[in-house]
Amino acid sequence: MLRRLPRQTDPNVLVGFETSDDAGVYLLNESTALVQTVDFLTPIADDPFVYGQIAAANSLSDVYAMGGRPLSALSILGFPAAGTPDLMEQILRGGISKMEEAHCAVIGGHSVRDDELKFGYAVTGVVDPRRIWRNIGVRPGDVLLLTKPIGTGVIATALKNGRASEESVAAAIASMTRLNRDPAEALLQLDPAAVRAVTDVTGFGLLGHLREMAAGSGVSAELSHAAIEFFPGAVQAAHDGHIAGGLKNNREFIAGCVDFVETVQEDHRALLFDPQTSGGLLAAIAPDSTDAAVAALRTRGVPARVIGRAVEKRSPLLSVT
Repeated sequence: MLRRLPRQTDPNVLVGFETSDDAGVYLLNESTALVQTVDFLTPIADDPFVYGQIAAANSLSDVYAMGGRPLSALSILGFPAAGTPDLMEQILRGGISKMEEAHCAVIGGHSVRDDELKFGYAVTGVVDPRRIWRNIGVRPGDVLLLTKPIGTGVIATALKNGRASEESVAAAIASMTRLNRDPAEALLQLDPAAVRAVTDVTGFGLLGHLREMAAGSGVSAELSHAAIEFFPGAVQAAHDGHIAGGLKNNREFIAGCVDFVETVQEDHRALLFDPQTSGGLLAAIAPDSTDAAVAALRTRGVPARVIGRAVEKRSPLLSVT
């Protein structure tokens, strides 16, 4: 559908919607460009304050994934008529607390009545136009780093079904409320040429976002499922069938692009399609800069893992061992 829309021509648009990137980028001058993104989600936690925090961290993530720094935000709220003022206040308070942590000013917003609760932000940031990170640009041999575990989707579904453990919920919430500022700032310390491509892992799951990265770059990718960290309880939640519709949709859409070796168990396969909320950054790093990248990330307390590498393009596009 997007291909049928009329194309606008503005030389200052450095990144538009044509490339399925994390945010749009608009050039202001030689040293400054705007980064703009919008995101909102339905409740992912029982605590409204925590839900607000997660929604804010999730909205900010796209700016960090472009190498940018958030400046301001506008809130977006769909609120049921039966909802209480206290519920709304706690959601907004949670969002503002995370925006303050990011040094991002909430300067307004818009709310509507909606049968289903939704909350998020439109975020504006700045980036050096010479150091924009795209979700394309990967070269064969580049190393793939992931900065957070995966499995928030199945844990959230298990929570809705009353079957999630306290440990798994606590671990997922701690991760979803953590900003991607630390990994972004760590990677910005590297030589610009070392960071080939970056994206954040969200609704399309790890394999969905990796597919966009590989296809857009004209390469293929190999993953080691044993190198990927899963949240406590995530494998069990997948095994018990706590599979949301988003995971099924992701799998249906990209399963034909992925080849699994027989030893990869079904539960692990499912988790690689699991839609994430406020997930980590997935970065392609030049091979000779991998050690420096991992060291910079761990200095900031980011548990980054090498999960695979890019290879020459072949069919299928992705392989998991």
